[in-house]
Amino acid sequence: MSGSCSITAMKKVVQQLLLEAGLNRSNATLSQAAAHMKQFCLQSTHHDPLLTGVSSSTNLFIPQKVCSIL
Repeated sequence: MSGSCSITAMKKVVQQLLLEAGLNRSNATLSQAAAHMKQFCLQSTHHDPLLTGVSSSTNLFIPQKVCSIL
């Protein structure tokens, strides 16, 4: 049984390595990466619930009102 586990684990490693080998990695400098992150953050601010808030109709963390019949 341990032989089949190690084969399965090796297959997973090979799949991960194939996935990583197919990635397009550019040799970006730190300043380019920071500029790209800043641009992404500025473009995504209207979708960020921490900045825009959550409407009460979609907020799942508001305690539910309980209806009790006496």
